[in-house]
Amino acid sequence: QVQVVESGGGLVQAGGSLRLSCVVSGSTFSFNRAGWYRQAPGKQREVVAQFPQSPESPSTNYADSVKGRFTISRDGAKNTVYLQMNNLKPEDTATYYCKTNRPGDWTDVWGQGTQVTVSS
Repeated sequence: QVQVVESGGGLVQAGGSLRLSCVVSGSTFSFNRAGWYRQAPGKQREVVAQFPQSPESPSTNYADSVKGRFTISRDGAKNTVYLQMNNLKPEDTATYYCKTNRPGDWTDVWGQGTQVTVSS
């Protein structure tokens, strides 16, 4: 059974940094598929950062609004995917989710989310 657990959110002042962690257990396939999303109040959930999704799309994908400030990385020994967030802005305030796919049918598996609040 694939499980996804995020941590690391909190309250930070504008210009500060946070590192989010996502532990993906149950499948190497699912660990390799994990990425970060966020949802702000009143807005749709959006992709924040993803590793390359296919040979035809080999680059790490970042939302335009976070390019140059956020970095996704992973540690296979710890089954953990990270999101390093620097120079945070109030508009980064959202619930951040880690999402992956279940092996076989590729069903989405979401974590419970972690709240990030950036004060101005």
